[in-house]
This record gives sequence, C-alpha cells and structure tokens, in this order.
Amino acid sequence: MQLTDTIYALSSGALPAGIAVIRISGPATAGAIVQLCGALPKPRSASLRTIRNRNGEMLDSGLLIYFPGPSSFTGEDCCELQLHGGRAVVHAVLEALGEFDGLRHADAGEFSRRAFQNGKLDLVEVEGLADLISAETEMQRRLAIEQASGGQSALYHGWARRLTHARAMIEAELDFADEEDVPGSVSGTIWRDVEKLQAEIDAHTGKAGLAEIIRDGLKIVIAGAPNAGKSSLLNTLAKRDIAIVTEIAGTTRDVISVDLSLAGFSVKLFDTAGLRETDEIVEREGIRRAREVIGHADLILLLSEKPDGFVLNEPIADEAPIIRVATKFDRNATIWRAGQADVFLSTKTGDGIGELLKKITAHLPDLAGRTSLAIPSRKRHVDCLKQASVALARALGTEGADLQAEQLRVAGDALGRITGRVDVENLLDVIFSEFCIGK
Repeated sequence: MQLTDTIYALSSGALPAGIAVIRISGPATAGAIVQLCGALPKPRSASLRTIRNRNGEMLDSGLLIYFPGPSSFTGEDCCELQLHGGRAVVHAVLEALGEFDGLRHADAGEFSRRAFQNGKLDLVEVEGLADLISAETEMQRRLAIEQASGGQSALYHGWARRLTHARAMIEAELDFADEEDVPGSVSGTIWRDVEKLQAEIDAHTGKAGLAEIIRDGLKIVIAGAPNAGKSSLLNTLAKRDIAIVTEIAGTTRDVISVDLSLAGFSVKLFDTAGLRETDEIVEREGIRRAREVIGHADLILLLSEKPDGFVLNEPIADEAPIIRVATKFDRNATIWRAGQADVFLSTKTGDGIGELLKKITAHLPDLAGRTSLAIPSRKRHVDCLKQASVALARALGTEGADLQAEQLRVAGDALGRITGRVDVENLLDVIFSEFCIGK
C-alpha cells in the first residue's frame, strides 16, 4: 500500500441504483479528471460533464465534484463522479480509470485510512464512521454520530492536555527550580486536578456497559420448560415464523436468535431448548447451549404455563433480571392468581404482548435528556482508559516528582492510543508559554 498511489472505487451502494458514486483520491486525481472529463472544474462545485475513455468514446454523463487537498476527506486531491447507477456504466468507468498510469483500485477502508494518516480523522472518528454506516437503530446512529463528529475525541484530547499541563508543571519544578519565574509550590493544585481526572476517567469507563448494549444489543433469553411457549413467543415478537412450533416436547434443539429494534435500541432475542433432564443426545446438546446463553443474558424471560413452573436452576450472568411470563393464558386463566407472574399473555390472542414489551423496555437504558453519547464503545477504548486510570493511581501513590511525572506520561500515552495520536513532544512548549523561562 503506497500513499503515492492514486486510488479509486465505487463508494455508493449495491448496483443497479439510481445514482452511483465513484471516488478518486491521490496525486494523479487532477490528471485523471482531465483525461476523463476535460478541463478541471471549479473546486467544490458540481459540474455536469461528459465522461469518455481514452479512445474518446462516451461512457456516461454525470456530476463531477473536485476537492483539492488538503481540504478533502482524505487530505489529498479527491474527486467524486456521480453517474447513472447501471452495472455496465459503472464497470466501464472503473475499467477506464484502471487504464490510467498511477491509478489502482482502492483496498477495503483505504480512503478512511488515508484520512487518518493525513490527520483528517483520528481512530475514534474512523471507528465512528464505520459504526454510522452499519447503524441499524436510532441509538446506534446517535452513538456513531458522537464519535464520527469528534465529540468523544474532544473529551480525550481535553484529558490529555490536562495531563500534559500537570507533567509540565512538575518537570518545570524539577528542571528549573532556580528560575524565579517558576512557582515553587504547584503540586497541591496539580494533584487535586489529577485526582479529579482519575475520577472522571473511571466514571467514563463505567459507561462501557451502556455502549455495549447500544452497539451489540440487549441480550434477552427466552427460557423455560419444554412446551412453555418459548418458540411461539419468539415468532410473535419477531412478527414472522422463525422457530418451529409443535406440541411435541423438545422440538427446539438449538439456540435461535432474532434481532429486533425496540425504543431505538437493538434487542437480541434468543429462543432456547426446553430445560429438562433427557437422554436424547441432540436435545441434551441443545440444553447445554441454552444454559450457556442463559449465563450471558442481560434479561431473562422465564416462561411457564402453570404457577409452579418458574424454576431456573442455572447460573445467571451478574444476577440478570428475570421477568416471569405466564403463557397460554387463553387456555388456563383460571389456574392463575394475581402476583404469581409478572406478565400474563397469550400468543394466540395477543393479550399481554403489549405489557411484556413495556416491561422489556423498562430494562433498556434511560437516555432521556441526554444530549451526548460520548462513551467508550470498544474494548480497546476501555483497556486504554483502565491503563490510564492505573497510571494515575500510581502517580498519586508514588513518592518522588520524577517517578510521578513518568506515571503521568504513561497515562497520557494510554489516552493517546485511543485516538491514535500519542503526543509526547510538546512539554517544553507548555513550560515556556506559561513561565517565560529563558527570558
């Protein structure tokens, strides 16, 4: 992969389509435009052009937008061709581009990689862009927008600046103690801010569970004895036939899952094999898998068609909440009493489904009034934040300003790894700007 190459690719969706967008980026972009479309258009203005191959044969007519670097997505000279979205049209234009010297088809994600390498995006923004493209729910969109627009990066950069300032003050006292311009007792103010910063990082890290639910979905497991109505409930909530439903106990042999959108959140619903002791080999494997998924559930819907059937002798992840669901209520309403279940429903009549959805929604995070979703959304974010917190704790518990400054450097590097911009060279700039050293 060479940054000196000029790359091109279809950047819009699957063909055929109403419009197809081909993107070009690199030093040979302007030359490619001239060969394809004639003279260069006015930068950042849409121009209607005829697109021709080397032989002068007309391939299509469409809009051309030219973005000279560094004011472009990648930081290089870029252009976008908006064409008719037929397969033959797009193929012909891509083939024509491939015949130009210095141009090659882009690798997966290479436009975004160049944007990162040229300082147009940091790693968090790149990840947010990828999440925005794949977002399927409103909350996933909001989380991705926060990252892609730089909101989360700004938080990390702010923390990094505070660490840089603290290090600068400590090293100023160590290296320039004889300079009358350098205050002799800044430690108190510095370490109070470090303590505050550690608390902010720990509180931020604690929100990782919320981000996991937003990105990966709330994992809800439907559990219960055979024939309790688990597969019928899955089909009802999914509004289509996903699981086979029969009166034969042990019909469900494997874990079946479906993704739903509820209140803007992604919900992963798992139907499991009925929990019972059996000698049937395939069913036993299904029950083993059911127990495994129950152990990782965020919420369990425990189903029973009789009052004494709410038994779940299985390990539960972090004491996941359980909603007791009385099923087949259209058949056996007379055997139930108030308080014996949390929800009474019938998948045949639809009674109780709305109440069940309300109770499930109550277990989703409450984001009412929250205007920002600057929360760590990936394991690497969390790992780096924890490393930074540990380093700050060591700095606060260490004697010796030189050792303390080193731990602050470790913390700053950990934060810098999140965005991909570790900055360790600007300490003297801070020192000189604040203390007029060397006057």
